[in-house]
Amino acid sequence: MLFAMTADRLNESIYMNEFYFESAAMILTLITVGKMLEAYSKGKTTNALKSLMKLAPKTANIIRDGAEVTVSIDEVGKDDIFVVRPGESIPVDGEIIEGESAVDESALTGESIPVDKAVGDFVSSATINQSGFLKCRALRVGEDTTLSQIISMISDAAATKAPVAKVADKISGIFVPAVIAISVVTITVWLLLGAGIGTALARGICVLVVSCPCALGLATPVAIMVGNGVGAKNGILFKTAESLQETGKLQIIALDKTGTVTNGKPSVTDVIEFDDKLLYYAKSLESKSEHPLAKAVCEYESDVKVGEVTDFKALVGNGLTGKIDGFEIFGGSADFISGKFEVSSDILEKVNELSEQGKTPMLFTKDGELLGIIAVADTIKEDSAKAVKELRDMGIYTVMLTGDNERTARAVAKQAGIDEVISNVKPDGKQEVIRRLSKKGKVGMVGDGINDAPALTRADVGIAIGAGTDIAIDSADVVLMKSRLTDVSAAVRLSRQTYKNILENLFWALIYNTLLIPLAAGVYSYWGIGMTPMFGAAAMSLSSVFVVTNALRLNLFKLFDAKHDGKIKNVVTDVSDSGDVVKKVYEVKGMMCSHCESTVQKALEEIDGIVSVKANHTEGKVYAKMSEEIPESVIKKVIKEKGYKFIKTVV
Repeated sequence: MLFAMTADRLNESIYMNEFYFESAAMILTLITVGKMLEAYSKGKTTNALKSLMKLAPKTANIIRDGAEVTVSIDEVGKDDIFVVRPGESIPVDGEIIEGESAVDESALTGESIPVDKAVGDFVSSATINQSGFLKCRALRVGEDTTLSQIISMISDAAATKAPVAKVADKISGIFVPAVIAISVVTITVWLLLGAGIGTALARGICVLVVSCPCALGLATPVAIMVGNGVGAKNGILFKTAESLQETGKLQIIALDKTGTVTNGKPSVTDVIEFDDKLLYYAKSLESKSEHPLAKAVCEYESDVKVGEVTDFKALVGNGLTGKIDGFEIFGGSADFISGKFEVSSDILEKVNELSEQGKTPMLFTKDGELLGIIAVADTIKEDSAKAVKELRDMGIYTVMLTGDNERTARAVAKQAGIDEVISNVKPDGKQEVIRRLSKKGKVGMVGDGINDAPALTRADVGIAIGAGTDIAIDSADVVLMKSRLTDVSAAVRLSRQTYKNILENLFWALIYNTLLIPLAAGVYSYWGIGMTPMFGAAAMSLSSVFVVTNALRLNLFKLFDAKHDGKIKNVVTDVSDSGDVVKKVYEVKGMMCSHCESTVQKALEEIDGIVSVKANHTEGKVYAKMSEEIPESVIKKVIKEKGYKFIKTVV
């Protein structure tokens, strides 16, 4: 009897191990904890959007019936007059009609330095008035404000799917049925091998628990959300997930000249005086003209006084005349002045030199005596050369489109370091140029004007400068709020890093399931390696958390750090279809990095007749385009002087 009771208790203790009460509880606990961590991490991905929404002002001080009243932001209508005191947020987009101040726009553009504002200037919702009292007229209210459009843009981008997401969707579509099938097969095989039903069920359940379709589902959207947030914080807005992915794959970037590469506003670049009163007479005469070049002269050195002008006339042939202090003053182009007075060959040579640099020289005379030369040009932006260099270092071929004449265009392109110039392009011809460039590779178009809108739409990725027109911004896929050209290279950099992050997430999700599902099924049990459902639940939860956390690493990415930029595989070296251009390829040894490439390129670009140069240190080749055949000996000499070895002419 005692023996029988002992045997029963022994059997009970054996079967108690098969109940898995603690496993059932731990599975639910671990999954719940994992989902909580996942939800917390996913919440972090929308921080940029949340912070923007918090910026939206709740009230506004408006003028009604001559009195100032505080109303809800929803009650502000277009053309309402509102006031903003120092330290207050600007409630809606508007135009200053009274007062001046410095406005902190960092919330929208990321630019830390306040912007001076005066009567007639535009102010944006959620920016901070720092000093003076402002009275403004509301221009955009509600969903039309710049802040609301940015929030909407980020939300819409997060809701769209990147092309790479289609791969994850296809995998996810067959993942769940496949895992269920693997679980059933696992149970069946273990039963056929003679295992108990408890063991077989444990293996099958472990397969179901450890599998993680969540990681696959999160791999793309979470990275897209974080990438968009990082861009928004830095004034780079991607309208769709597709544009965020495709920007990093661009091979050619076409740049509009005026307002994009250049400031879009003529300014004085050179003043050559033969008389110390040149500026006095020139500014006095030009003050009567409405021409943009005249305004540039008038804005130069504001401390110079302006005299009274009589008998002012604008003459045919780009010239002006008038009497100042009793003297007859003429001003205009070299051709105009040469037609009225004798101009020495030295002066004409200097005029040609300035013209070759893309500048417009103007000569001024007093009673037939030359006062001097003032040259005016649309100067390039401070960051244009740096931005172009970064794009070229990334392996992106740069092209400048402009309606200007070729001489002016090439002068600007040379200053900026742009590979190719396409000049004399009519406003409606830019779209056709983009179509032609698309045959050579994936094209991005950067522009700011109404005439750029068709080209922005036609390009694989349209990039609008934020200070441009609304129609250009509406036509683009990416908007640069700061209007800086270096943001183009930053956008490419962020796109590449986001895509890399997505691939890392997908790799982890696939490798995790590939390794742990066989482990959960008991494939390695022969070697004593196995997994319980409890540990399977823990692994599944941590997998999702890992994917989300990896995406959050994008918040630490430095958009403007070019140290680790790499080149794309398929680098475009030429986009010209012209048979008038001589193309040469030289083999050069000794180029080790992008700095070497830049050195060789700059040296060869100084040779007369060279149209453009593209050096590639990985291939050990230099691609040159020239307006006429240049002897090999000239090329060889220049390369040798820079410390590199010329091998041969390949083509």
